[in-house]
Amino acid sequence: MINHNAASLARRYGLASIGLLLSILLYLQLGEAPTLAKQFSLLTYGQADEFVEVLFLHVTLPRLCLALMVGAVLGLVGSLLQQLTQNRLLSPMTLGASSGAWLALVCLSVWLPSAIGNYDHWFATAGAMLATALVIVIAGRQGLGGLPIILSGLAINLLLGAIATAIVMTHDQYAKNLFIWGAGDLSQTDWSWVHWLLPKLWVVPALFILAPRPLTLLRLGEQGAAARGLSLLPTMIILLSLGIWALACAITAVGVIGFIGLLAPNIVRSLGARSASDQLAFSALLGALLLLLTDMLALLASNYSANMIPSGTAAALIGAPALIWFSRGKLGAKDQQSLELPKGANTLSKSLPYWLGLLLLVMLFVALFVAPSLHGWQLKLNNPITWELRWPRVFAALAGGAAMAIAGVILQRLIRNPLASPDILGMSAGATFALVLTTLFTGASIFEVGSLVAFLGSSAVLALLLILGRKHQFAPSMVVLIGIALAALIDALVAFAMAKGSDEVYSILGWLSGTTYRVEPAKVVLLLVVVTLLASISLALNRWLTLISAGDDIALARGLNINKARLILLLVVALLCAVVTAVIGPLAFVGLLAPHMAVMLGARKAAPQLLVACALGALLMLLSDWLGRVMLFPMQMPAGTIASVLGGSYFVLMLVRGSKQGR
Repeated sequence: MINHNAASLARRYGLASIGLLLSILLYLQLGEAPTLAKQFSLLTYGQADEFVEVLFLHVTLPRLCLALMVGAVLGLVGSLLQQLTQNRLLSPMTLGASSGAWLALVCLSVWLPSAIGNYDHWFATAGAMLATALVIVIAGRQGLGGLPIILSGLAINLLLGAIATAIVMTHDQYAKNLFIWGAGDLSQTDWSWVHWLLPKLWVVPALFILAPRPLTLLRLGEQGAAARGLSLLPTMIILLSLGIWALACAITAVGVIGFIGLLAPNIVRSLGARSASDQLAFSALLGALLLLLTDMLALLASNYSANMIPSGTAAALIGAPALIWFSRGKLGAKDQQSLELPKGANTLSKSLPYWLGLLLLVMLFVALFVAPSLHGWQLKLNNPITWELRWPRVFAALAGGAAMAIAGVILQRLIRNPLASPDILGMSAGATFALVLTTLFTGASIFEVGSLVAFLGSSAVLALLLILGRKHQFAPSMVVLIGIALAALIDALVAFAMAKGSDEVYSILGWLSGTTYRVEPAKVVLLLVVVTLLASISLALNRWLTLISAGDDIALARGLNINKARLILLLVVALLCAVVTAVIGPLAFVGLLAPHMAVMLGARKAAPQLLVACALGALLMLLSDWLGRVMLFPMQMPAGTIASVLGGSYFVLMLVRGSKQGR
């Protein structure tokens, strides 16, 4: 048995090493490369006489070394995280470490640019560690092995991403250099980054020495590990700190490259790696190979593109579908249950609709007529110019918030999952993906692409959800992971767009933040008409929602054609997402926040929940749009960014509350 295992181990490492060597040889031949004999001479003596040889020595070779180093770090840290938490879907990306490092470097570039070059890796490490600590605290010790930590990471990613976007948009002159970094770029012009990164990876051998025994004991469970002398909390802190240090240094050098840390450990386990040390070592080896192959694809694709395609974009395009593939059956049985809805009133107060209506009217009046100016706060009632400028954006915010709230109610009742919302589910991301992709490849303005493209994107996600979700009964794990995968695709495309440096960069970034600025009146009228029509249809179908949310057996017993009802309701959601995304842009958290608040206020039946959530969603977006106009006057912030910060904070608080109740 020992000989068989040793032979299998030797065969696996031998094949992977041969594959890596062949990939290195192939990588060195890409583009205009010197002959093999000349390459060997350059590697031996380092004397370059021609331009091609200079490129080989100072561009290709350092890029190759960085790909191998960073890939190994990502694979190693991914394996470490997954073994520490016994969660196969955890990675630096899903844990929030990447977004924490990104936000820290954005802040450093804007407010302390003189520190870049000397302290950027320290800031990246601090940001990554704080984000990771926050995710772990939110999830709680009991949530590390399942869905709670994935949800916590998603919430922190969205929240920190919204904050970083807000900073970039208000300080764009300082943040331009971050766009290429955010795309995950391995391009090099000399050996400086290799020399910078190599000594900082002293933690890699330290992890190979310190980690195997604790990781092996953790497989026995907390009590079993403690019985054998393992101090769980100090051990996790030390190992996480070492891993995040290596990760932050790699991110500082080349930018955010996702999915390698997720894919490598999962592939390693599928190939038969079982021991802790074997998984760590083979994940590092496979991570280097995967990033090298990904970078090769990016270089080859760049030959057919007007712009260089960053490696991070290529990794996301490959890794996002792989995330959905590996998610099948990977989470525990407890994650197939719905998250408990927030507590609140059991019945809806009779006076609440009147108070909501009054509050909505007051907020509408404030949004239209109250705003600061250079001479202080002003009330502009009879100013036609003010009315002409404000009414489109105010009513666009109102309609967009109401639409996303209705979509959230339908999805949560339809899938019987309180985490379901157009953004978490990925339907808004599908519309966004289609619009951004069309913009990048056609050169058209993102404001001119149209609702049809957005509807096709939402429908594609809808089809994917129906195919994958039915097998898993629309489990929370599948719902969330589809959203994570699509969000990663969007981030990759946005980073690619930013790296291009075109005139459309800031318009795309603003639109992706959910902007009502300069919305065309004709589109606002169309938005109002479509949302009103779809809201009426949703109210008319409230009986379907009631029956489906009660269970398929009850719905069938009452004579409901479940498949037909589910398809029609999902099409309503897809249309709502498409029209809002096409006119305003993606709106995060509104479809999650408004239905939850409606339930907390006592609207537990379908029809009241639709109405109350509709009013709350409209209120949230009106408030966000108004705050975006007045907070940093005369500068403006997109309404969607403000809504994301407000809604993301609520989502984090909800997860913290749920984890405390679970304890």
